[in-house]
Amino acid sequence: MKKLLVFILALSIVVVVNNQSFAEKSVFVDSVKFIQYLDENTALEEVRNGNLDIYYYRISSDRLESNQSREGLQVFDSTGGSYSILVNPADAEKFNPFSIKEIRFALNYLVDRKLIVNELMGGYGSPIISYYSTSDPEYLTILEELEIFNFKYNPGLAEEIITKALKEKGAIKKEGKWKINENSIEIKIFIRSDDPVRKSIGEILAIELERIGFVVKKDFGDLNKAFVVVYGSNPSELQWSLYTEGWGRSAFVKYDSVGLGQMYSPWFSNMPGFNDPSYWNYENNKLDEITQKIYTGEFETSEKRSELIREAVVEGINESVRIFLASKIDQYVVNERVSGVVNDFGAGVPSRFTPINAQSDSDELVIGVKQIYQGAWNPVMGLTDSYSRHIWGTISDPGTFKHPFTGETFPIRTSWQVETAGPDGNLIVPTKAIMWNPTLQKWENIKPETMATSKVVLDFNFGNWHHGQRIDMNDILYSLYFTIEWGTQIDENDRTFDTEFTPRAAQSIQTIKGINQIDKDTIEVYVDYWHFDEGEIADWAVIWNTMPWEISAAMEKAVLDGKASFSRSGATSKNVNWISLIVPNDANLVKDYLSDFRNSNYIPISLKQNNLESKYYQERFESAIKWIDEKNHAVISNGPFYLESYSPESRTILVTAFDDDSYPFEIGSWSEFQNAAFPIIREIKLKDVIQKGEEFSVEIEVENTDSILYFLLNSHGNMISSESIQVDKDKINLKIDSEKLLPGTGNIKIFAVSNSVLKPDFYESSFIVTEKKTELPSSSSDNIEFSEDGIKYEVLIIPIIIIIGIIILLKKHHNNP
Repeated sequence: MKKLLVFILALSIVVVVNNQSFAEKSVFVDSVKFIQYLDENTALEEVRNGNLDIYYYRISSDRLESNQSREGLQVFDSTGGSYSILVNPADAEKFNPFSIKEIRFALNYLVDRKLIVNELMGGYGSPIISYYSTSDPEYLTILEELEIFNFKYNPGLAEEIITKALKEKGAIKKEGKWKINENSIEIKIFIRSDDPVRKSIGEILAIELERIGFVVKKDFGDLNKAFVVVYGSNPSELQWSLYTEGWGRSAFVKYDSVGLGQMYSPWFSNMPGFNDPSYWNYENNKLDEITQKIYTGEFETSEKRSELIREAVVEGINESVRIFLASKIDQYVVNERVSGVVNDFGAGVPSRFTPINAQSDSDELVIGVKQIYQGAWNPVMGLTDSYSRHIWGTISDPGTFKHPFTGETFPIRTSWQVETAGPDGNLIVPTKAIMWNPTLQKWENIKPETMATSKVVLDFNFGNWHHGQRIDMNDILYSLYFTIEWGTQIDENDRTFDTEFTPRAAQSIQTIKGINQIDKDTIEVYVDYWHFDEGEIADWAVIWNTMPWEISAAMEKAVLDGKASFSRSGATSKNVNWISLIVPNDANLVKDYLSDFRNSNYIPISLKQNNLESKYYQERFESAIKWIDEKNHAVISNGPFYLESYSPESRTILVTAFDDDSYPFEIGSWSEFQNAAFPIIREIKLKDVIQKGEEFSVEIEVENTDSILYFLLNSHGNMISSESIQVDKDKINLKIDSEKLLPGTGNIKIFAVSNSVLKPDFYESSFIVTEKKTELPSSSSDNIEFSEDGIKYEVLIIPIIIIIGIIILLKKHHNNP
């Protein structure tokens, strides 16, 4: 490509009269090819020999242990993923043991989390019991609550809890098998066979449940099958009892407003039943109320927000409908000739910024992926799997995004100014502001004296869509119309309802009070939303669209006509396609509607107030139709790459650089994200044995650290001391009062925290606590007492020997997740 640019430059110098201009690229490569490699070992060798530049899936740690095994490779450790078990709690005609809360909770003792991390994951991870792991900013908020549960692998206790609960329901155990009403109690585990770790977790769990006395049936499959069996079926049909889930993230988030709702609460449509009105649905009003407050900013202070998070986590763990097992440290491999990788703390190497910022000695970046296509491609309730999100992030620009190392909101295609009267005050919304009325089907001016908590002025950086049409305010208005129209269920016959999208959208539209257009690319958005971080207010208020309004309108018409569904559960219950714009059949369905729009001079009802010329709408329809004809898909967006082609036969997706003068970012715009200055604990010195009551001194040497946070636990596992200490130098000497410690094994957890890189370094160590001792007398006697508790000298010798042995065997743990 460099030679071509030189040639073009030379030509423009020689032929001065040719005033042709050439767009500058915003990326370093001409194209990115994503190609499926199911086998990680094959992908590893392909990266090593240069046929692949990057592999977007973890490589087993045992394949990367030696220097020789890493030759030709760069290895990146990435956090953000996790494993969990989804439990089916449905009431059904057939007895379901997991409809009993105590039996679900007992699974926490039946799963050996340390075995999963140490053996199945090769030590690359950490045991977790909640959605948040040690690498999450919210983790320190909930640490004390997590310590209360103190889950440890204890199959005996699990069986005891399960036995008690089953007997109370009238079950009996015959010949080692549990039965109720003379029928064996059966459990169906859906096991992800395309992931070795999850496959092993499922097999181990099956063995444990069989040992207790259940009849276990195993069903194996990938995500496509799980979409049908687990996420698409009525839980009361008991097609599944347990499912081995895996999670990835698309970004690192400092103030998480969504995660607890997604993982624990029914309203988010991600719990069994998935809010399909024809299915049995898990209900928990307490979790709904708490997580909706977190989501919509119903808190007065950061302390109140933390309180809500702690309540939600405790309730989610107690309910045990989704049980978290381990956070992952995934090892990604990159060929040594590639530079510019952005290792996002949430998304890892498959961050949206990696293909945008990566460079190699070739004009094409070749990325291996575990799966090339799962689920569906649509921006409403598709793109829900990590495989599609990785690619979608390269071809679409959001309005805002999260900083890969701080998790704070920063602008992508919109800048903002925030004015807020929150949390207790109000601003007057001007009457010229408008809102969509889904009952009257029109835009209305805001009523006088309407109040809002905050106002955000959004200045958009529009540019062109991939099909050449200019992004404009109609795309923004259609986005708001769609959110309100489909986020409001007027009555049970309302057709603009989606089982997954509507409950989520309903939460946000309740806070939107009106928008006021200032000029062709600027609007004011008035919201009943407050946060102590103004970036979060801006992020909440952003109205944006990642696809042209005409594609959204065609999809909407297809769904209203009953030919497709936006969501997975809607598609299953209605027996229609889960609309996917990358699939030729669905793309042609969209094209047919676009053709109808063009031929009938159709204008969406939400855009009729603009009084634009017919030419505007015709050009939009024609450009989209032409795109679908040429590309054989209907994926049109606004990012630095566009979707060139999807080939199911060769299992490849090709995206090509969007060389358009209107694109706002220059090449190398995100290079600042290549490196992060991690907080590091260099060294820690503390005694192996301390006496209760004496000063407990801990010397800590750190780097890139703004504060130290420590938690001290006694031998019963109870938190007795915690403190955050600001750091102004690299060496700190903690002085901790040990009076509250109990004799036995104590524990200290230390976190090194940076304000600019929100991934703390973590250190944990155990130590022995002994009772206070009096001075030994000069003479010896068999009856002399040496301790306050009357323990004689010769009796004390054995405990001292045991303590010394324990000290020798004790292991200190130091992790940098």
